[in-house]
Amino acid sequence: MSDKSYPKFCPVVMAASLLEPRWTMLLLCEMWSGSTRFNEIQRGVPGMSPGLLSKRLKEMEASGLVKKTSGSTGRHAEYVTTAMADELEPIIRSLGEWAHRNIDCNVSLQDLDARLLMWKIRGKIDLLQMPKRKSVIQFILHDAPNDTANYWLVAKPGEETDLCFTDPKFDVDLYVVSELRALTSAFMGHSTFEREIDRGQISLSGSDALARTLTKWLVRSSFAEFAQMRL
Repeated sequence: MSDKSYPKFCPVVMAASLLEPRWTMLLLCEMWSGSTRFNEIQRGVPGMSPGLLSKRLKEMEASGLVKKTSGSTGRHAEYVTTAMADELEPIIRSLGEWAHRNIDCNVSLQDLDARLLMWKIRGKIDLLQMPKRKSVIQFILHDAPNDTANYWLVAKPGEETDLCFTDPKFDVDLYVVSELRALTSAFMGHSTFEREIDRGQISLSGSDALARTLTKWLVRSSFAEFAQMRL
């Protein structure tokens, strides 16, 4: 059946026409997590080209899901979800919970993205559980047969945690060396940090205090509680 002959009067079809275009729901989720500027949103969807991101945001603005503003500083445009879009948040959240409960973790852990994982981890750092000073955590992720990737989280009291893709040249307080699959699995709730550390898939070195409190300041994905541990 062609799109033209599809029953557009059906509410489900109308909803799907807004949400089916690739990336739309992920962009909404990224904005709900606090990203408002173009570069911030793009970091949350690293597989999306800038051109396609610009196109999709314009489409979402035209459909009433997103509003573009001049930004608090007046220099950078910001994108915020509308009240209509915000009604979708619990629905899309439930869809993610359903998938996390029912799709085998060996399937969901096939196609991993270190940069996306680190961006998600950055947003889950609980600064109240961190030392009352600047803390630098270096993640060294092994993703065979790909090269080892390095990322640095710079956490400061009262400031947004920064994620660096190149060495910021600060003294490192804690090194987290891990297989990408193991870190993803622990973060998403398919496994636990304790289990992966015991298995030798994640190792910690440096600050004893940061190492001991890892599971307090590194909060797992909000979907973790819905995962079925099958590994």
